[in-house]
Amino acid sequence: MSLRRRDILRLALGAAVASPFLARAAYSGPVPKVVTTTGMIADAARRIGGGQVRALMGPVLDPHSYRQTRSDIAALADADLVLWHGLHLEAQLMDLLQMLASRTNVVAVADSLPKDRLLADPDYPDRFDPHVWMDPVLWADVTKAIQSALSDVFPQAAETHAAQAEALRRDMAALDEYAQTVLATVPEDARVLVTAHDAFGYFGRRYAFGVLGIQGISTQSEAGLARVGELVDVLVSRNLGAVFVESSVSDRSVRALIEGAAARGQEVRIGGELFSDAMGPEGTYEGTYIGMIDHNVTTIARALGGTVPDRGMNGKLAAAS
Repeated sequence: MSLRRRDILRLALGAAVASPFLARAAYSGPVPKVVTTTGMIADAARRIGGGQVRALMGPVLDPHSYRQTRSDIAALADADLVLWHGLHLEAQLMDLLQMLASRTNVVAVADSLPKDRLLADPDYPDRFDPHVWMDPVLWADVTKAIQSALSDVFPQAAETHAAQAEALRRDMAALDEYAQTVLATVPEDARVLVTAHDAFGYFGRRYAFGVLGIQGISTQSEAGLARVGELVDVLVSRNLGAVFVESSVSDRSVRALIEGAAARGQEVRIGGELFSDAMGPEGTYEGTYIGMIDHNVTTIARALGGTVPDRGMNGKLAAAS
């Protein structure tokens, strides 16, 4: 980031915070104000702590490219606790969040995971794949960091946080069990997930699926013609009949795959839209973390020849179109 941009952010924070010397401390009011970057973090914070939780990034927004607005800066500066993902997911917000950390409680929750449980980013040898929410077991461990951060800021509610976090992790364990069961019904030679960008590595590792993204781990990486050609070769040679679009990524490159396969006599269809970097619409089941992953698992298994309930694990999914 240029010096000019750093100065602009610093001035914006200084204007937004009532006191520029605000010290990090336990919150003493009735309900803490929590601001998160992603919806996945916000969902966990609401389940564990309740209160006022605002996510900067709503449905269909891409965290890799998201840039703060003036209202975001004001909300962040006014928060009692800021929870962000880390692992370079929010690449465009990192300078702002790191500056804010000197003024208030700011926690990068995914940075709590041991490095030996993370997947490498093939494009950046010193970084890791940030999409850890695609594995419910890993994400359950991230909720421990969210719980700890909430209880540090609002210690009066620590017992409530512990009980609600445990209930959330039981739901995540049930979600993982459902995923294991239905994904195992997909024929072995069809267990290949082809998507717009490489957001499903942890999913593939957890559930023994091959995962191929047209773009890299970040949506900021470019998908060249050579990469599209490589994936067309895979679709044809393995006789794969479905690829997937993502709610927060353009479907242009996926449709290029379908056209490339068709030119070689292989019929490939869109198996469904997956939630990769953002959850579903607010106020819906798919707009929760459990619903997001239930939707993905159910959609993938159905499209690739598995056997799944019509409305997913809890019977709450929107009807399949």
